[in-house]
Amino acid sequence: MDTSPIKIVVYEDNPDLRESLSVLLRGSMGFELVGAFVNCENVESQVNLYKPDVVLMDIDMPVANGINGLKTIKRIAPQVNVLMFTVFDDNENIFEAICSGAVGYMLKRTPPTKLLEAIIDAHHGGAPMTSSIARKVLQMLPQQQPRVADNVSYKLTERETEILNLLVKGNSYKMIADKCGITMDTVRSHIKKIYDKLHVHSQTEAVAKAIHERIV
Repeated sequence: MDTSPIKIVVYEDNPDLRESLSVLLRGSMGFELVGAFVNCENVESQVNLYKPDVVLMDIDMPVANGINGLKTIKRIAPQVNVLMFTVFDDNENIFEAICSGAVGYMLKRTPPTKLLEAIIDAHHGGAPMTSSIARKVLQMLPQQQPRVADNVSYKLTERETEILNLLVKGNSYKMIADKCGITMDTVRSHIKKIYDKLHVHSQTEAVAKAIHERIV
């Protein structure tokens, strides 16, 4: 079992909040803060240098904002889990972040303990969201893309369909591995194939598509 701390990079332009997040992460067991920056201007070199497991990403930052930073990270290091941490709860920012590959979306009013839980969840294959954001995502789904015919098949195997169904129900990669009697690496392999077949880039996108198009 991997007991290494979760390596985290923070992007936050508010100096007081950036410092308080740094103190929280440095003082919490199981977390390693490897970098904290005011914007995403140098995100590519920083991610390549620090190799974080999870990036905690603000949206509204000077010079280079969080959405652009997110897109860069998913292009150069798609395995990095980017968790949005912002004051914005409008549909446009939520939808763009999810479509760009964010694994979760937390509001800044989230209590510290809940934020730490969200980081752990993101690291272990979950899609953490503040409850009000999750409600908005569900409300958005029917409006964002046209219904496809029920007989359209993405040619998922029986095992891939089973795993996608477990993702929709909120299971982490570890829970899926336990329930299916397979290894975490095998789960990741199946999920990569699911993403390819569904033409998506993140768990949130896969779950949204599965629900909206009634794939499972």
